[in-house]
Amino acid sequence: MLIHDFFERSQFEEMSEPIYMTSGYTYKNAEEAEAAFKGETERYVYARYGNPTNSILEKRLAELEGGEACFVTSSGMAAVFSSLACCLKAGSRVVSSRALFGSCDYIIQHLLPRFGVETLMVEGTQLHEWEKALSKPTDVVFLESPSNPTLDIIDIPAVCTLAHQAGARVIVDNVFANPLVQKPLKLGADIVTYSTTKHMDGQGKTLGGAIIGSQKYIKELLTPFVRNTGPCMSPFVAWILIKSIETLPLRNDVMCQNALAIANLLEAHPLIKKVLYPGLKSHPQHALALAQMETGGNILSFYIKGGKEKAFALMNALKTFTISNNHGDSKSIITHPATTTHQRLSTEERAAVGIDDSLVRIACGLEHQNDLVRDLEKSLDLL
Repeated sequence: MLIHDFFERSQFEEMSEPIYMTSGYTYKNAEEAEAAFKGETERYVYARYGNPTNSILEKRLAELEGGEACFVTSSGMAAVFSSLACCLKAGSRVVSSRALFGSCDYIIQHLLPRFGVETLMVEGTQLHEWEKALSKPTDVVFLESPSNPTLDIIDIPAVCTLAHQAGARVIVDNVFANPLVQKPLKLGADIVTYSTTKHMDGQGKTLGGAIIGSQKYIKELLTPFVRNTGPCMSPFVAWILIKSIETLPLRNDVMCQNALAIANLLEAHPLIKKVLYPGLKSHPQHALALAQMETGGNILSFYIKGGKEKAFALMNALKTFTISNNHGDSKSIITHPATTTHQRLSTEERAAVGIDDSLVRIACGLEHQNDLVRDLEKSLDLL
């Protein structure tokens, strides 16, 4: 499906999917244009509304995820915000897991309340908190699982059951996994969001996002919102992603294997206080992870003895790992969340979700496993 499906060749019979770099489309006559804008005919009318290149990507992502429809956006955060905003209004109520990526936290806790939306944060791994929060009518439930950066695993089917009883749609940001590791729609979620910048791109070339859900949600709620606010993806970016996702299964296998090897290495090292990786038996939600995920994923975090000083020393000593804030890249990346991705949060807010100065996050890439292990071993020996 990632290589052949939904590709209609032009009159030139090209091998690779074409890029349609156009802002508008033409009509044979004025009557045809009128019918198109009334929605009486199925055709492209403006690039902000849709594009043939984008459509190939959207159909493949929906098929891969097991959803009915998809809309691709200019960034992952555009996908998160659009997925929420299109079904909220003043007076709406949102319940969210507390452990979120910094920008997602900003949207939930700071941006939505400015528009009259009530928001409530709960400890995602504690089902009784969800039960209490969802004991009253709710419009949207939003969560990350695994969470960024502490890899909390939320019981998605259980939360979805509670949410639906409260009348809520469930949006899962699945960016720390990917459709090959976890399929939230099959677990009961209504909508899934992605930053395609991560695993789907796989080489740190583009910014993009995706929203996947039912035809009804995409057509009736999301489409009017994105058409009129404009967070659309460039066809050039869509074309790059079309080619990138062809290799996603191959990349995913290697990255996940690398992550498990590194997690095992770090868990046995005397300088490491604790490793957070769903694929390890020591993870507090390991059994749940096995039930919801195909693998432990390619991302792990750990607490190092000596706090920020030792964390920085380790990061600076590494040769094969790259210091950056991305993940899902072909290069293995190491990040210090407290001073980068979650630095906007107060010390107290970070502590509430398990982030302190000793926490380090690794996103495994495609390097040879032995090279990554040796680099970590040598760098740890220098501390």
